[in-house]
Amino acid sequence: MSENLFNIPLTLENLLVSFLRFLPSLIAALVIFVLGLILSVVVSRMLRITLERREVKPEAVTVVVRLTYISFITLTLVIALQQIGFNLTAFLAGLGILGFTIGFAMQDVSKNFVAGLLLLIQQPFNVGDIIEVNEYLGKVLEIDMRATRMRMLDGRIVLIPNGEIFTHAIINYSQAEDRRIEIPLGVASDSDLEIVRQTAISAITGIAGLLPEPPPHVAYHTFGEYTIDLSLYFWIDTAETSVMKAKDAAVYALNSAFMTHSIEMPNPIQTVYLQSN
Repeated sequence: MSENLFNIPLTLENLLVSFLRFLPSLIAALVIFVLGLILSVVVSRMLRITLERREVKPEAVTVVVRLTYISFITLTLVIALQQIGFNLTAFLAGLGILGFTIGFAMQDVSKNFVAGLLLLIQQPFNVGDIIEVNEYLGKVLEIDMRATRMRMLDGRIVLIPNGEIFTHAIINYSQAEDRRIEIPLGVASDSDLEIVRQTAISAITGIAGLLPEPPPHVAYHTFGEYTIDLSLYFWIDTAETSVMKAKDAAVYALNSAFMTHSIEMPNPIQTVYLQSN
């Protein structure tokens, strides 16, 4: 009669006994796997509903739900296999080595993918917003899982990796309903500063989008070599006008008002005296 590697006779009785001993573990594994499948579906659906209520982008919802579902299935399968004698330690060791190798080879890709996923979930900006990040200023054209495409103010198209965006400060100009504008000026040192103040504030009263609160004000701050320097501050509603249009209108109005009231904005002048021998 033949024997197996463990010197156990291969008889019908032994096979039946081994199967009966193995049966509880097999049933437990099947129950765990079925419960894991049900739990994966329930958690995925709840997660999708939660993300959709938060108005997360559809592509981000799909990625997050799929990753969650695959993670639950994988964990359930490993736990179920462990019930029937699966060597979990060796599997995790091999999986760790494989994951380290793949992760090292694709660290930039994975970093940008995770950053893109977080950007789509957190939504610090949307397509169409004007943002500034890491010295790039422009309009967002597209956000995908690897990079964000922007049109710079000069028309150039730039593709910025999401990992770079996520690790730098993001300024979203489109989300700011009100913006403060600063116009630096310099007037002659013999000017009447109160008249300069009133003239500057009156000059910008007709600018489109000007907000009455906080009111415009002038702050003198420096005695220059040729001028007394000041800054004019006022707030605008970005829904009515843009920053560039507001600055253009303000400079035009200030120049016209200063000329009307004979307020001098001197340029640097040097007087040279020539003495003959």
